[in-house]
Amino acid sequence: MEYKHYTLEDFSDITASNAAAPGGGSISAMSSSFGAALVSMAARLTENKKGYEEVQEEMKEVIKLSEPLRLELLDDIEKDSRSFDLYMQALKLPKSTEEEKQERRNAMQEALKKACEVPLSVAQKSIKVLELAKIVCEKANRNAASDALSGAFAARSGCMGAVQNVLINSKGVKDEAFVQDMQDKCSLIVDKAHKIEEECMRLANI
Repeated sequence: MEYKHYTLEDFSDITASNAAAPGGGSISAMSSSFGAALVSMAARLTENKKGYEEVQEEMKEVIKLSEPLRLELLDDIEKDSRSFDLYMQALKLPKSTEEEKQERRNAMQEALKKACEVPLSVAQKSIKVLELAKIVCEKANRNAASDALSGAFAARSGCMGAVQNVLINSKGVKDEAFVQDMQDKCSLIVDKAHKIEEECMRLANI
């Protein structure tokens, strides 16, 4: 059964156990998914509300964009754990001969790259959630301002956690160009996440 189908209690229990997965990457995806959910909530609480006639179309567009992100990030909870499983499987490959050792090294490298690419995707989607959170923090129903801002915080947390997973997994990658590309992308994402979060806090004006 995929993690997204677990009860919250069961998912929390397995995360708190000594199992290697789900770990920080999966929890980051979950955090950003809930961030997207709160963005959708704030937008829906603005639909058809008196005093917000001018932003109705904008709120509909927010929902149109936030809902696919929410669902994709839910799926990324599983994807992150699966990418880690690939690395664990590679570690178990035979290494009796030089040929087997080389095949094992290649499999480990490919698995590590995948373990970087999945959380990088989560971080990129988290930025998109933050951008939508900025809109609802500024324009959504003021009664949902704290929900909108909580969504921004959740997405920012998911983004930062995903970035850390990219960076730690990239440490074992031998492809220097790949590692540099990951680091450059993560640096830009972190800067953007901080800036948008600050703008969300200012616009929410709680």
